[in-house]
Amino acid sequence: MSDPRALRDAFGAFLTGVTVVTTFNEEGAPIGFTANSFTSVSLDPPLLLVCLAKTSRNYQTLMTTPGFAVNILSEDQKDVSNTFARPVEDRFAAVDWQKGPFGSPVFSDTAAWFDCSAHERVDAGDHVILIGKIEGFENSGKTGLGYARGGYFTPALTEKNLLANVEGSLSVGAVAEREGQILLVPDGAGGWTLPLVDKAESEGMDVLEPQFAAEIGLSIQTGLLYSIYEDTKAGRQHIVYRAALGEGAPKIGQMFPLQQLPIDKIQDSALRETVKRYAQESTLGNFGIYFGNQEKGRVHAVAKKRLIP
Repeated sequence: MSDPRALRDAFGAFLTGVTVVTTFNEEGAPIGFTANSFTSVSLDPPLLLVCLAKTSRNYQTLMTTPGFAVNILSEDQKDVSNTFARPVEDRFAAVDWQKGPFGSPVFSDTAAWFDCSAHERVDAGDHVILIGKIEGFENSGKTGLGYARGGYFTPALTEKNLLANVEGSLSVGAVAEREGQILLVPDGAGGWTLPLVDKAESEGMDVLEPQFAAEIGLSIQTGLLYSIYEDTKAGRQHIVYRAALGEGAPKIGQMFPLQQLPIDKIQDSALRETVKRYAQESTLGNFGIYFGNQEKGRVHAVAKKRLIP
C-alpha cells in the first residue's frame, strides 16, 4: 500500500470546488472549516455529503449537531477559504453571515449554500461521511472557486484570460438561458442563431457583457466556457459561453423552451450542434466543453467535486 502522503497527493490531481462547512457548537458559538470532499447525493430526497476527518477538532460537534450548512465559495473568496482552513481565533469575523432556514450559518457572496438537517453519519475509515438533507438553499449563479494540486484556480478568470490572448478578432456567442428557455436571434437569412458579438483583440469580458446587454436589451451574466472552435472555412475563431439572462422581454429575438427549439432553422452547423448539445446536457445538468472546428472535435467533461478535507 502506498504511503498516506503519496495517496493524498494522488487524490489532489482531481479538480474540486471549495466549501466551508458550518454549524453551531454546544455553547451556541458558530464553527466552520474548509472542505473540498463535497458532492451531491440525491434529488429526491434532496441529499448531499461531505467527509470529515476523525482527527478534526470539529468531529465531536458534527457527530451530534442536528444540522450543518455547506457554503460553496465563489471565485473571489480565496481569503475565506484560507481563513477557515487555518487555526484563526475568530473565523466568522472575516465573513458576512446569517442563520439559514434550518439554523446553521450561511455566508454572503457565495456561489451557493445549502442548509441541511443531519440525515445520516457513515463510518468510513479515518473519516466519517456526513449526509445532510437539504432544508433550504440559495444559488447566486456566481462561478465557484476551484482547487487542485494544493492550489486554487478560478475557471472564469482562466477563460477570460483565454479571450484576452486570442490573436485578432473573434466571434463570441452565448447560450443565454432563463427558466428553461434560451434566447435565439434572427440570423438575417430567415433562420435563427445564438446572440453573437465580435471581440477585438484588446477587449475582455468586461466590455463584451455590456455589448451583449445593449444588443438584446436585457442584462446578461456570462458563466463558464461551453464551446471553442475554429471555422476553418472562414478562418475565424468562435467561443460560446453559458450565460444567465435577466428578466424582461428581449429587444431582439425570441425565447424558446429547451424542448421546443427550432433546430432545423439554425443554419450554422456548428451553432446548431452547440444548441442541440446544450438541450441534451441540460436534462442531466452535466455540461461539457467542446474543442475543435466546425466539423469535428471533442467534448471534454467538466470535473465534479470530491477529495479529502
